[in-house]
Amino acid sequence: MGWSSWLPFVYLSWSFFISSTHEAQTYQLQLLLQLRKHLEHPPQLDILEGYNGDLCNLSSSPNLGIVCLENTVTELKIMGDKLVKVSNDFNGFAIPNQTLSESFSIDSFVTTLTRLTSLKVLRLVSLGIWGPLPDKIHRLYSLEVLDLCSNYFFGSVPPQLSRLVKLNSLTLDGNYFNGTVPDWLDSLSNLTILSLKSNRFNGQFPSSICRIITLTDIALSHNHLTGKLPDLSTLSSLHMLDLRENKLDSDLPGMPKELITVLLSNNSFSGKIPGQFGQLNQLQHLDLSLNHLSGTPPSSMFSLPNISYLNLASNMLSGSLPNHLLCGSKLGFVDLSSNKLIGGLPSCLGSMLDKRVVKFGGNCLSVDSQNQHQESYCNVANEEGKQSRCRAVGILVAAIGGAVLVISLLALLVVFLRRRYRSRRTFKQNIISKVEQDNIPTGVSSEVLANARFISEAAKLGTQGAPVCRVFTLEELKEATNNFDSSSFMGEGSIGKIYKGRLENGTCVAIRSLSLLKKHSIQNLKVRLDLLSKLHHPHLVGLLGHCVDSGMQNDSSSTKVFLVYEYLPNGNYRTHLSEMCPEKALGWPERLAILIGVAKAVHFLHTGVIPGAFNNRLKTYNILLDEHRIAKLSDYGMSIITDEIEKPEAKGDVLKSSHKINLEDDVYNFGFILLESLVGPIVTGKGEAFLLNEMASFGSQDGRRKIVDPIVLTTCSQDSLSILVSITSKCISPEPSTRPSFEDVLWNLQYAAQVQAMADADQ
Repeated sequence: MGWSSWLPFVYLSWSFFISSTHEAQTYQLQLLLQLRKHLEHPPQLDILEGYNGDLCNLSSSPNLGIVCLENTVTELKIMGDKLVKVSNDFNGFAIPNQTLSESFSIDSFVTTLTRLTSLKVLRLVSLGIWGPLPDKIHRLYSLEVLDLCSNYFFGSVPPQLSRLVKLNSLTLDGNYFNGTVPDWLDSLSNLTILSLKSNRFNGQFPSSICRIITLTDIALSHNHLTGKLPDLSTLSSLHMLDLRENKLDSDLPGMPKELITVLLSNNSFSGKIPGQFGQLNQLQHLDLSLNHLSGTPPSSMFSLPNISYLNLASNMLSGSLPNHLLCGSKLGFVDLSSNKLIGGLPSCLGSMLDKRVVKFGGNCLSVDSQNQHQESYCNVANEEGKQSRCRAVGILVAAIGGAVLVISLLALLVVFLRRRYRSRRTFKQNIISKVEQDNIPTGVSSEVLANARFISEAAKLGTQGAPVCRVFTLEELKEATNNFDSSSFMGEGSIGKIYKGRLENGTCVAIRSLSLLKKHSIQNLKVRLDLLSKLHHPHLVGLLGHCVDSGMQNDSSSTKVFLVYEYLPNGNYRTHLSEMCPEKALGWPERLAILIGVAKAVHFLHTGVIPGAFNNRLKTYNILLDEHRIAKLSDYGMSIITDEIEKPEAKGDVLKSSHKINLEDDVYNFGFILLESLVGPIVTGKGEAFLLNEMASFGSQDGRRKIVDPIVLTTCSQDSLSILVSITSKCISPEPSTRPSFEDVLWNLQYAAQVQAMADADQ
């Protein structure tokens, strides 16, 4: 047969292929247009309207990506613009301007989506999608990457997801999934990335995760996980573990040796830090802060070859660090503050020659006495810890002894009664009655009731809060300030005059003088002052006491109140920004450390106390620095005692609305602190309006060079700077509903610091 006879067959085959390809393209385009309609026409998909070209040649953008293999769509990425969650009270219904509308159907949307059966990568981020994730998602059987971040999915993760056996990355961050973390995750035997951050998961960390040996990243932070963290040492490929902001309360378990980043802060981990942590030679970033860890930290952790960031702050670590302790060459940041450490500071942590940032305030170390407790404080704390353990053992032993005694008495009673029953059957009832009266009270009460009293006293000790704020007399404060002499006057704060004083014991203090309208009785005011005194945080200026001037009580309009704070010698943050004082100007890493400290304090004021403290007068001049440039926020919580307090008779909706406004005000004001950190202090005469207009300059490299502080430009990495520019822009958004939560602000700051630390380490 010649070529001429094959030509019609070849022509027909080619025509059929072209026709099939065109039909497939048309079908896929129609599906994408349907998805666009379901998503209520996001601007990212406007390019599809009236499009007649080859779908697989569509140019990608940061917000839309379509990738094909043999004319079939295998990757779909749609990045929306609903980046900021402003509702923590999402209850499963549409929210105007945040979610898609009430008419949106998650079931119809996923049904359309699953017709793209060849999808391997699916990313649908910040699109306002809401509803429970349907089981039929498993029809996308070829999926290798599933990313549904920053939407409004709720309910449990559907079990049918376990059928996506090719899945190697599952990311569901920033949604409202609840219930327990699925226990079928080990069905996904190819999974390398598991990220379920910032949801509402509760219950225990599932042991099934420990069987997925391919995992490189586990991120379950900002949930409500409780109980024990199992041994993770079997996960030999694990590089990143992020379990921050949960309620895990076990000892620290075994860890795999390949870990690079471990973030376990803000949990309730207890016990000693295992020595095995000093053998994680790949470890670069370790954060164990804000837990209940005890004992002396292993020396080998400080000398790990790759460690750059080590945060052990706000635990109950005790003992002394060895003088010969060695620090790794890459170690750039260490935080040991707010523990019970004693003795000296090893030379590698105290040397001013290194560029290493070391925080150690709030211990009982023999250096920097002004920011340390007396050694007796830590010794007493350690003794109390030993005594409490002894008491616990004593209570347990006494309880067991009491139970054994009661059981023995009951056994003897039974034997005695049986014998008496056999020998004196006619007097059975009378004898039993007498034995019960004579023996049960004397055998039980003395032991059990004594233990009950002991337990009761222990419970009382355990529930005692912070000590009541010290009450100063006006005479003491006059003596401390030389009768409020002008030489003691430090200036006008955002509320009231401030004086420097020295107490009788030699302690330097800052005394704020307030005149409050008599909105509340003196007794009510003292209750509020006591509440204010209980706001304790490493980055809040400590309130030492107060004085209510009784001489002013006859005044019909106001009451004189004096607040006595700890004195911080290094001035306010604004004076350390280059335009005000170039010789004291802070570099970018130091500014980030200060901003993170203040953000932690504000987040604590919002969420760590009940009721929360809002409208905290966030300004750069209200951020004070101690002699080690550790930042502490002043002027916080003033709304608790001033006339800004909401009226108690206000309705719940009004209180809720006011709460939200106050919260957003703190975010907005903190945004200008971030802005000043980038460009220097706000220049008199220009103010906020000028800087808001200047935000447009951040969009280009040339614009940044014109407006950003030169010291920042020479000490920062571009990636770290970009993160700060982005979160700053969101914080100072004119529309309150689009501003981020303080939790988001803090996360971005910590991320920027981590990026900067990695860049510094590379250099």
